[in-house]
Amino acid sequence: MTVLLIALGAAVGAPLRYLTDRAVQSRHDSAFPWGTFTVNVVGSLLLGVLVGWPAGPAVTALLGTGFCGALTTYSTFSYETLRLAQGGHRLLALANVVGSVAVGLAAAAAGYALTRVLLG
Repeated sequence: MTVLLIALGAAVGAPLRYLTDRAVQSRHDSAFPWGTFTVNVVGSLLLGVLVGWPAGPAVTALLGTGFCGALTTYSTFSYETLRLAQGGHRLLALANVVGSVAVGLAAAAAGYALTRVLLG
């Protein structure tokens, strides 16, 4: 049953990642991968909320592993960073690495803290 919940969450998260990435990136005339950055930060925030919320294993599988796991993308982040560096945009590549890690961690911490405050 757990595998089915993960697959269901991923079936929603993966297309949402793609559509969000394309929508965000189409609004920016920049080599920086704003779409991937956005989905990774939003996914980190949502995962922080989920960790702060006392959810059972089924909800964690569906939303954490399935949905957030498919919404966020480490492989695309890595590929786009490498593409930036190889294309001569080394500062943008560095900004992508530092910014994604720092803002992603901050978003996860903020989601967790906000949830804990709201739940008392």
